[in-house]
Amino acid sequence: MNLSFMLKERAAAGRPIRIGQAGAGKFGTMFLSQVRLTPGMHLAGLADLMPDRARERLSGVGWPKEQIAAASIGDALKTDRTFVTDNAMVLIENPDIEVFIEATGDPATGIKLCQAAIAHGKHVVMVNVEADALAGPLLARKAREAGVVYSLAWGDQPALIAEHVDWARTCGFKVVAAGKGTRYHPSYHQSTPDTVWDILTQYLQIKDRSHINPKMFNSFIDGTKSGIEMTAVCNATGLVPQSNGLGFPPASRFELADVCKPKSEGGALEKKGVTEVVSSLTRDGKDVPHHLAMGTYVVIESDSPYAAQCFVEYNCLPDKTGTYAALYRPTHMIGLELGVSVACAALRKEPTGTSICFNSDVVATAKRALRKGEVLDGEGGFSVWGKQVPADVSLKEGYLPLGLAHDVRLNCDIAEGQALKWSDVAYDAAADAVKVRREMEAMFARPNVR
Repeated sequence: MNLSFMLKERAAAGRPIRIGQAGAGKFGTMFLSQVRLTPGMHLAGLADLMPDRARERLSGVGWPKEQIAAASIGDALKTDRTFVTDNAMVLIENPDIEVFIEATGDPATGIKLCQAAIAHGKHVVMVNVEADALAGPLLARKAREAGVVYSLAWGDQPALIAEHVDWARTCGFKVVAAGKGTRYHPSYHQSTPDTVWDILTQYLQIKDRSHINPKMFNSFIDGTKSGIEMTAVCNATGLVPQSNGLGFPPASRFELADVCKPKSEGGALEKKGVTEVVSSLTRDGKDVPHHLAMGTYVVIESDSPYAAQCFVEYNCLPDKTGTYAALYRPTHMIGLELGVSVACAALRKEPTGTSICFNSDVVATAKRALRKGEVLDGEGGFSVWGKQVPADVSLKEGYLPLGLAHDVRLNCDIAEGQALKWSDVAYDAAADAVKVRREMEAMFARPNVR
């Protein structure tokens, strides 16, 4: 636990970690609020398609006007100022930038910028979990071959869950399940950007809707984001999806060890060693007391009877039999915590979670009956939601990854609830994201289950 001391040493030596960031959305803006206050870090450049908006967000989180007035990236690197641009390649191509943060949220853009950053010797912190779900195993392998770090973003739930899993295994425990909490009901899979407000207003008091992107929020509601994030967890830890994806069983934080164990032992899981997301809502629409809607967890077991005894003695949230125990974190601070990933990459040359295999995938699944000729609108939209499936099943069936289900036209009718296939859409085989995904599919034809 010495990252802060290492940062202070870099600050004292006049060699702060020089950072380039693409994207000034919610996650990116949260990091902006903290990086200015962190000794040993210097955000040299910020790229966003709307530079004026990026400057407004910097000002909105406390940056003095003079600090965002750098005339060029070279000027920023010689001072403590930050250069704002609409061209991320200006940051990637500069040899003095050590760490590149990809926070655009668009999978195709994320893959393109990540590959460029790796090629220019930059450590990459991939906030863009959509890009990681689409091609993370390949990007991580390319980073390792280039001698740089490719990392999940600390503060986001996948990295925190991966840390739970690593903690458990380092302590000699077996991981039964790992995941997070969310608000879920089966009817939410049909939610659209138009109907999402009906759900959000049930538990969020949103006074100004102009600051909310309904399509983005809808991806959290309709189950897509859970599938994306649990795919990132599986591919970073070696855990596997359940055969039918996530079940979203209702559970409080104190019931995790009873619910997230195999059905054969009274739980809700298909088997051990999987990801699961627990719901803060019962199937009849009632709130679960002491829910884990913003948190993360891991359920463990030990072959040692003595350890199982300790689970009970030390109130480790055991199940009713005392066989299993749970560890949870009640919340996550998203971009406010991202500095941990930046520091780990630059100072320790370690990721805070990274893809090691291709065990899980997220496939486009019809929200309603779709008709030939319709154009899909991707994550959080009106046509499809993202379902977690085992990667070997996705490859065998030729399923269409959710990250490529945007702005493509259907070749045929699709029934509600049906998983789409590559052959169902008119995709551009020459598109960069498609080529990278196809390369990854060829490379990881057989998932490496650990």
